[in-house]
Order: sequence, then C-alpha cells, then structure tokens
Amino acid sequence: MARVTVEDCVVKVPNRFDLILVSAQRSRQISSGAPVLVERDNDKNPVVSLREIAEDKVDVNSLQSALIQGLQRHVEVDEPEDDDFGSLSVEAVGEIGSMIILDDTDDTLTVQDSAETEGEGAFVMQDNDFDEEG
Repeated sequence: MARVTVEDCVVKVPNRFDLILVSAQRSRQISSGAPVLVERDNDKNPVVSLREIAEDKVDVNSLQSALIQGLQRHVEVDEPEDDDFGSLSVEAVGEIGSMIILDDTDDTLTVQDSAETEGEGAFVMQDNDFDEEG
C-alpha cells in the first residue's frame, strides 16, 4: 500500500486548498457510486481520490466544474428575451383610442355658489370659531 502525500498531488493541482476541495468532490462522487479508477487497497474514499488525482486518472477541471455547480444556489439560464414591443404598441393604440371621447357633448364647467351649498350640510367656518381661550 503506497502512501499518498500532498506533495504527489501538488504537481497536478498547485494550490493546496484547491486540491482539498477537488479531492473532497471526488470523494463525494465515489461515495455516491462513481466507479473507483485505481485499486482501492482497503483505503478510504479521500485517500482513493488523492491517488486518482496523483495518477491523473480523473480530470481536475471537470471536478472543479462539478464542485462549482454543486455550490451554486441559483443557476441562471440564458433564455432569449421575447420582443413584445410590437404587440404592446398595438395594445397601447387600442387603449388610447378607447380613451378618446368621440361624443361632442357640452363641456361647460358649472360653479355652485357657496350660498347654495350651505343649506346642504356643508360646513362653513366663521371667525368666532377660533377663540384663543381654547
């Protein structure tokens, strides 16, 4: 049983932190049922994954891509945007056309006298309503 050290794998993945992340991703894949690409020799999954990386049995770039994809919470899907401006302009013209008043009725403004509205329950304020005493 050969001992796998980090120095064997640093040649393939220069950053030790990236090496651990990639190795952990491969260990998860092995635990999920992915085939082991090297002889197991009664080793645990993290050791097997390091041996696979050291012997170039797995593609490190694909492991990094799988790791990033697994950590993403919201994956954006590039969908083509629909051009609805043509249909919107037709709808807008229809709405504006329905707003135009075609009936020429009497457009005069009538003003009611305050004397006419006082008897109908309107509130009229007088100067003596504002006493300074309270």
